[in-house]
Amino acid sequence: MELVILIGMQASGKSTFVRQRLFDTHVRINLDMLRTRNRERILFEACLSAKQRCVIDNTNPTAEDRKRYIPAAREARFKVVGYYFQSKIEECRRRNASRTDKQVIPFGGLVATHGKLELPRLEEGFDELYYVSVQDGEFVVKEWKDEV
Repeated sequence: MELVILIGMQASGKSTFVRQRLFDTHVRINLDMLRTRNRERILFEACLSAKQRCVIDNTNPTAEDRKRYIPAAREARFKVVGYYFQSKIEECRRRNASRTDKQVIPFGGLVATHGKLELPRLEEGFDELYYVSVQDGEFVVKEWKDEV
């Protein structure tokens, strides 16, 4: 039983990462698809109840945002893993510009999320944390180090 929480700006590669690495093993929970927090909560609770691996594919920029999931997952005895997507605002802006109309995030939204981003900490309840970057079109996952 595992909960994966993705953390990062829009257009940082989170959903692509899910499709490439977690699609066959985890239920994807995403506000873009579900549209409301109530639907998100219902699906998340169903995954916990069914002991189903799941991934929260939202920006989750602050510890407060992540607190929506971690205590419930810990109580259900899920392992909690976080992936922090390292990216520069200009990289996200470039990837965002290549999206289709409905998926394009206004630049102000990128800036707002960037301004809220807080590095995750193990103390939040994570069992494991990783950095993710995109290099030459490939995801590079590195072990978490607090000094970065």
